Amino acid sequence: MIQNSIVPISLIPFFTLVKKEVKRFMKVIVQTVVSPIVSSFLYLLVFGVSLGNSVTLKNGVPYLAFLIPGLMVMGLINNAFQNSSSSIVTSKFSGDLEDIRVAPVTHNQIIWAMGIGGIIRGGIVALITGVVGSVFHYIQRGEFLLITHPFWTLYFVITGGLIFAFCGIFVAFLAKTFDQLSAFSTFILLPLTYLGGVFISIENLHPIWQTISHLNPLFYLINGFRYAILGVSDVELMTSVIVTAVAVSITYVMAQIALKKGSFNRW
Repeated sequence: MIQNSIVPISLIPFFTLVKKEVKRFMKVIVQTVVSPIVSSFLYLLVFGVSLGNSVTLKNGVPYLAFLIPGLMVMGLINNAFQNSSSSIVTSKFSGDLEDIRVAPVTHNQIIWAMGIGGIIRGGIVALITGVVGSVFHYIQRGEFLLITHPFWTLYFVITGGLIFAFCGIFVAFLAKTFDQLSAFSTFILLPLTYLGGVFISIENLHPIWQTISHLNPLFYLINGFRYAILGVSDVELMTSVIVTAVAVSITYVMAQIALKKGSFNRW
């Protein structure tokens, strides 16, 4: 007897992987939810409240409002990267990655399943950070911080989540040790974050660092997201849209290469 199914048989492995990714990070709910609340509280307290009055921005935006979108993006990209990379590394230790290799699932399905998992986890953290930041904004200025452009907010959450989830796949599949995996966060992701305009507008940087920041794709993601929340940005919106779209394409190709060249073997 043939059973009717809403989901085509060829997509069942894909949705199974997506479900597996979501269930995996929801098992560590403290790390996923509580940790961002604590870190957001500390960042907002130290930078937004304590230093906010001493920082002057040319566009007249209060520093606390300027800071919140940057912290949301930082939470988004860190958790999108950690979700895909930790999933792969954990699977290498348990041997599950070898099972995925022989399962009826394509490389595209693996990449997009982990990408969607990264978007969901990163989006949850970004939302939590935004809520905490909005409460701080209300306490300090008497009004909640609201989203100016919801469509572009969703666009940059999706593209930002995909970019760094794909990066996590690339690094985790090619890494042979934990040190190699952590090196990406320490020597690449962290500098990109600080030069991307999370804590301060690049207008306040030395011209040399401003030039370097304009070569940083994360700068366009942060400023695009800041425009979506506040309606102001250091760059044109469409420039941010194009750069992030190109970055998604490039990192997707990188993830494809990693699956073909990387190791599925157990650590």
